[in-house]
Amino acid sequence: MTAKDAYEPLTAETLGARLAGIDLLAGKVGPDPTQWDVQEVGDGNLNLVFIVKGPQGAAIVKQALPYVRLVGDSWPLPLYRAFYEYHALTREAARDPGAVPEVWHFDETQALVVMEFLSPHRILRQKLIAGERVDGLAERLGLFCARTGFRGSELSMKSADKKADVGLFSGNVEIPAITEGLVFTDPYFEAELNNHTPGLDPVIKILRDDPALKARAQRMLLKFSANTETLLHGDLHSGSVMATEDDVRVIDPEFAQYGPLGFDIGMLTANYLMAYFSQPGHRGDDLAAYQDWLLEVIEGTFAAYEAEFTRLWDNERTGMLYPAALFEDQGHSSAAARTELLAEIWQDAVSICGIEMHRRCLSLAHNADFEEIADPAIRAPLEARNLMMGRDLILNAAKIDSPRALTDLARQHNGKDVL
Repeated sequence: MTAKDAYEPLTAETLGARLAGIDLLAGKVGPDPTQWDVQEVGDGNLNLVFIVKGPQGAAIVKQALPYVRLVGDSWPLPLYRAFYEYHALTREAARDPGAVPEVWHFDETQALVVMEFLSPHRILRQKLIAGERVDGLAERLGLFCARTGFRGSELSMKSADKKADVGLFSGNVEIPAITEGLVFTDPYFEAELNNHTPGLDPVIKILRDDPALKARAQRMLLKFSANTETLLHGDLHSGSVMATEDDVRVIDPEFAQYGPLGFDIGMLTANYLMAYFSQPGHRGDDLAAYQDWLLEVIEGTFAAYEAEFTRLWDNERTGMLYPAALFEDQGHSSAAARTELLAEIWQDAVSICGIEMHRRCLSLAHNADFEEIADPAIRAPLEARNLMMGRDLILNAAKIDSPRALTDLARQHNGKDVL
């Protein structure tokens, strides 16, 4: 396949012949495509994903479709999102080595990325639903958020390089627009693609009848759309993480854009909390112990984030922001400035967390934590706790001053009968 070829979606039957000319893929899988076993395994909302296995190994081939797969061709999407995913992966690999799959090939015209096949990794969300634990999960993802956030900002980058990268990623218009609508706006009115579990209407009314809540959500949308602090993964949830019992990798950064430092870790925390609130629909005797572990993961993620952010502040603060010339070179500590910035990141993360908790129950593209609870009579009360916790986080972000305060609040909401 050459760059001049017109875009054409792959199939399991055509992939071998069309990708046979990629030397690195042949080297990883095997030189004879007739010996490749190709399976289409994409279960996400947007793309085709294939596992390609051969006598020498395996690879993942991911190809963008020109529409939202979840909805169909009535919702067109540009193929250029593969371009931004490729560039996000290369930056994440440089800023946090080993955190993402290795990229072996990129074809812009065909909107496809060939990368390392992670095995025996499974999607983290499914592991959490099944009640499995992952050693080092909190530290690994806390480090990822801190390293990609700090090293992708003008705390570390040269200003000219960072501004050029903002210019590059500013072309990714349609994908962030999905977030702007589905996450920040649609949950709070009767949007066309919204859907929710029967029985939630009393709680939904509370949310939509609260102008202060909606104003706060829109204030965070302003930050998301106008703030270019760092390059975000943009969709960091438990479905964008693959794990074994002791290894963790981050995947699928096609929603990458520049935005607030607190965004990624806020979305991640929301998905931990939704895993927490959904557990009564999945667990038996070990329910309390597993829920406690999930809250420990939240606290540990922020602890790892703060520790690594502090280390990077002390050792890699080479950008234009908070330069040593203003602090250490004059005999002054910059610790107070760092603490103030971390507090702002924390407050943004808490607010984003609450908004994401609302989106995943009320907007398009719910998550499996709740959706795999088949009985709506069981699912709705658990989602109601989640929605009211999200409301608390959005309205009271300035008062929730620590990860322990957040997990204590989760325990309180987990004991309430909202419906």
